[in-house]
Amino acid sequence: MNVPLDPARSSRWQNAQALIGQEVAQLDTPALVIDLDAMERNLAHMAAYARAHGLRLRPHAKMHKSAELARLQMAHGAVGVCVQKTDEALALARGGVTDIYISNEVIALPKLQRLAQAVRTLPDTRFAIAVDSAAGVLRLAQALEAASVGGENRIDVFVEIDVGQGRCGVPPGEPAVDLARLIAQHPVLRFAGLQAYHGGAQHRRDPAERAKAIGEAAWAAALTRERLQAAGFTVPLITGAGTGTFSLETASHVWGELQVGSYLFMDADYARNESAPLAPVFEHALFLKAQVMSRGAQHAVCDAGHKSHAIDSGLPAVWSPPGLVFANGGDEHGILRAAHAGQALPDLGDTVWLVPGHCDPTVNLHDLLFGVRGGLSEGKVERLIAVDTRGALG
Repeated sequence: MNVPLDPARSSRWQNAQALIGQEVAQLDTPALVIDLDAMERNLAHMAAYARAHGLRLRPHAKMHKSAELARLQMAHGAVGVCVQKTDEALALARGGVTDIYISNEVIALPKLQRLAQAVRTLPDTRFAIAVDSAAGVLRLAQALEAASVGGENRIDVFVEIDVGQGRCGVPPGEPAVDLARLIAQHPVLRFAGLQAYHGGAQHRRDPAERAKAIGEAAWAAALTRERLQAAGFTVPLITGAGTGTFSLETASHVWGELQVGSYLFMDADYARNESAPLAPVFEHALFLKAQVMSRGAQHAVCDAGHKSHAIDSGLPAVWSPPGLVFANGGDEHGILRAAHAGQALPDLGDTVWLVPGHCDPTVNLHDLLFGVRGGLSEGKVERLIAVDTRGALG
């Protein structure tokens, strides 16, 4: 069990410890709850899939933001984890995570200086980072050199290519070769391969649309690898993929590493995807416990507004009681209505279980997660899990 890395949250943590061993009914609301049994099945399914296909598994820790869960994933075969921010990487490193890839560009010198100090002072922790510009390469090298990093402490650098997301990354082909040449000029840097992630494909509902997007991404990644090899570079790894598409990246035989994240918890938005062939089926494992606080003639109100769950990917789904739909009531309130005529509304004080629309930013709203064993209705709180990188935006 991790203790929160931020001392300001320690009092809430200490108060919550009294709930360990208590029934789920004792949890105050709103509370973010992990069904440990479901989570562990998801963990096992993905680990087995990666092993069966000979792929490296590098889950995205920006989803759960927890050093404890990152270590758990590595204990089940993951080679390490991804993050998107420097401060996320540093927080997880302080929490004992020993292989961390910042799968994003970092340009600001103060952030690079913090990373360089960690590379120098934590020699047993492997760090890697993505770049998509000459400035990114030069600033990274300068920060590492200023921190006297050298020898085996070199940092692995992946060149990010835009495979269809339209966000970060250089165009496929020669621009990546140019960056690889620049990386090779700096002894503190080691060219490690390509970052090729298509986030925009993850939530395309139709499997055929997802397959088309990943087919185009595979072509772009393979083309870039060929150009690099023609220029004399070895491409050790192409890394990418997500929970919505990983079976497609696998089938392409282009990617060697899967950066899946949401599989561990799943959320309401992923549940709206039509399942892809040959992909494991994952369960909802992250739930928001809420309570009915008011009743109207045609609706009930629960105490879980959007200060307790993210709404960027849609509103939560009501898991229990069945037959209800959730509507946005603002910061502190959720509106519950019957999905069908004749459906009874919950009474004052009743518990409502919600599946968040988007797990990553929902977790970022909470200091801790309650790990429950034995189901949501009759289970008990087994452990607390700290959200170590909450607010780690730098």
